Amino acid sequence: MRAGALLAAVAVLGGLPALGFLALIFTGTAEAGPALLALAGVIGGIGALALVWVRDLERLFDSLRQAEHADGSAAPYAATSPVLPHVAAVSRAIERLARMLANRTAQVERSLRATESIVERLPDPLLILAADRSARHANEAARAAFGGDIPAVLRHPGLRAAIDRAFATGTPQSAELVLPVPVPREVQATVLLIDPPLSDGGRAIAVLSDRTRERAVERMRADFVANASHELRTPLASLMGFIDTLRGPAADDPAAQQRFLGIMAEQAERMNRLIDDLLSLSRIELTEHRAPNERVDLAGVALRIAAAFEPRVAARRVTLELDMPDDLPIVIADADQLEQVLQNLVDNAVKYGREGGTVLVTVKRAQQEGRWPNRPGVVMAVRDEGPGIPKDHVPRLTERFYRVDKGRSRNAGGTGLGLAIVKHIVNRHRGHLLVESEEGKGSCFSVWLPVAGEKETAR
Repeated sequence: MRAGALLAAVAVLGGLPALGFLALIFTGTAEAGPALLALAGVIGGIGALALVWVRDLERLFDSLRQAEHADGSAAPYAATSPVLPHVAAVSRAIERLARMLANRTAQVERSLRATESIVERLPDPLLILAADRSARHANEAARAAFGGDIPAVLRHPGLRAAIDRAFATGTPQSAELVLPVPVPREVQATVLLIDPPLSDGGRAIAVLSDRTRERAVERMRADFVANASHELRTPLASLMGFIDTLRGPAADDPAAQQRFLGIMAEQAERMNRLIDDLLSLSRIELTEHRAPNERVDLAGVALRIAAAFEPRVAARRVTLELDMPDDLPIVIADADQLEQVLQNLVDNAVKYGREGGTVLVTVKRAQQEGRWPNRPGVVMAVRDEGPGIPKDHVPRLTERFYRVDKGRSRNAGGTGLGLAIVKHIVNRHRGHLLVESEEGKGSCFSVWLPVAGEKETAR
C-alpha cells in the first residue's frame, strides 16, 4: 500500500475536523488539552477509515488492470469499508466485464485462425498486398507455385496494371496473364480491395487462378487432331492401298500377300508409336507447370535403361558404355519421366549412330561453369559416333515432327516427337537441354538437372 495515498486520504477526511478543533483552541472556547486529545482521536479514527478505504480502492484498481488484459482473471472480493460498500459491487461488475471481454476475444481469435487456415488452404495462389503493392502474405499455394519469384510476379505489367486500377477505382479488377516465372503459366488474376485494411497493413487481395492446364487441354485437343491427321495420313493411305491390292491383284499370290502383310504390320506399328508419342507428349504438357517432388537416384535410372537396350545394341553391334561415379547426389524428379528422357536419347543414339560404334552414357556432377546454372546440379549426357547434325538444324531439333533426314527417320521408325518429349520433360524438371554436334564425328545430348537441395530455388 502506498503511504502517500494513505496520507492524502487522511488529509482530505481529517482536514475540516482538525481546523475546527484548532479554531476552538485559539478562540479559547475549549481547553487545549482535551481539545487536542479529541482531535487525536478523530484523526486516528479517520486514519483507520482511510486505511480501509485506500485498500479497497487499490483492489478496485487491481481489478481494472486485470480487466485491461481481457483474460477474465479479475477476481471478486468483499469490501471492508463500511463507507464504500459499493466497491464490491463494482468489482463484481468488473469481473463480469473481464470475462465477457475474454470470451469475445477468444471468439475473435478463433475466427481469425479459421480465416487464416481457409486462406492458407485455398487451392489458388493468393497474395495479400500492402499499399505499396508489396506482398504482405502469400498462402501455401502461392509459395508452392512461385516460391521466391513472388516479387517478380508482382512486377508483371498486366498484374501491376490490374492492381493499380483496383486501388484507383476501389472496384475488383481482373486480367489474363502469362507469367514467365518460374515457368510459363497462364493465369487469371483477380484483385480485390480490403475495406477496412488489415491490422498488418494489408490493403488488397490478388488471387492468381492457374489456367495453364485448361488452356493446355484445349491446345492438346486441337494439336492432336491436326498432328494426327497429318502424320497418320501416309501410313493410312499405304494400308488402304495394300488392302485393295490384297483384295484384287494379289488375292491369289501367297508370296505377295506375305510381303504386303509385313509392310502393313510395319505401318500399323508406326501409327501405334505415333499415337503413343502424341499422347505421352500431351500428358507431359499438362503437368509441365508443376515441378515434380520425388527423390530419384539417377544411377539406378541409367542402369535400368542400359539393361533394357541390350537386345537393341546387340542387333546394331553397338557398344553401350556407362560412366558415372558412386557418389551421385539425389535429384528431385519424376523417375518415369527421367527414364523416358534417357530412353529417347539412347534410342536416337543407337538408331542414328554408326553401326558397330559406341554410345557413351555419362552421369556426373555438373561443373559450375558458363554452360550450366551457377548452382549444384547433375548432368546426364548421351554421346554417339553418328554422322552428326548440321548446325542450321540444331535449333529446331526439339520441334514436333522436325526431322533432319525425313526418309532416314521414317525408315528407322522415328516419329519426330522424341526430342520434343525430352524438351518438355526437362522444362518440367526446371532443367536445361544442350545439343552439341559436329558433322562426321557424332552428337552429344546433355541434360542438366538441379540436385535435391535446390528444389525450392529451382521452382
